[in-house]
Amino acid sequence: MRESMYSALFGAMSNEMRLNTIANNLANVNTTGFKKDAYAFHDTFQRFAHDYLPDDRVSVRDKEIWPRAYVMARPRLSNEYSDQSQGGLQVTGNPLDLALVGKGYFKVRTPDGDMLTRSGSFQLGADGQLITEQGYEVLGDGGSTVTLPRDNKIEIDANGRVTADGVQLSQLDLVDVSDVRFLEKQGKNLYRIQPGSPAQEIPAEEIAVQQGYLEKSNVEIVSEMVNMMEAQRAFEISQKLMTTTDSMESLVINKVGQIS
Repeated sequence: MRESMYSALFGAMSNEMRLNTIANNLANVNTTGFKKDAYAFHDTFQRFAHDYLPDDRVSVRDKEIWPRAYVMARPRLSNEYSDQSQGGLQVTGNPLDLALVGKGYFKVRTPDGDMLTRSGSFQLGADGQLITEQGYEVLGDGGSTVTLPRDNKIEIDANGRVTADGVQLSQLDLVDVSDVRFLEKQGKNLYRIQPGSPAQEIPAEEIAVQQGYLEKSNVEIVSEMVNMMEAQRAFEISQKLMTTTDSMESLVINKVGQIS
């Protein structure tokens, strides 16, 4: 009965994490450029002392003195990662709204260092600098801030070249990551490469900038709702199993205690 309790506990903990992930995805369904979180499973193995004492020599003993090795596996959520698939495009007509089509990120400067983002909902700051909704500076020309005039016609082409009335002012820094598995979310739709990881920033080659558009979240509401119902039912089953196991163990303990 102990094993059923442990299995139910593992199942409940796994589905609790699934529910938290799904809830966060649904909460950001309308967040510009948001990339949904996904998860993966792996087997957690439980070993016993006799698993490490194999001895098949017949000369030592003629019959087994240890039970056969018995390794028990229980599934657990092993990894949570960001699904970087393309989101749909939404027309806004705002010349400072930019959407990325393909693999890559805008680069912005924050108090915690340079970060990456897919959200292209930009605006002009007090000094004419191109900034994000949170006030972070958008970078261009290899790490410089992008400053734009207020009364000129701003055009940004597919390669990220910024012009005002036909005069080029800047080139947006569009970068990709050699291995997106090492990207970690920092909140506010920002990413950074995990410190110490082998991933590096690389030039974004297969990418195009769409002016007057925004990239929508890649969260699919119907799929996430189905996943939520599935995880909730699985959690309830695990909870019921723990309750039933506890009742059975209490019954056995009470019955054994009555034996004289």
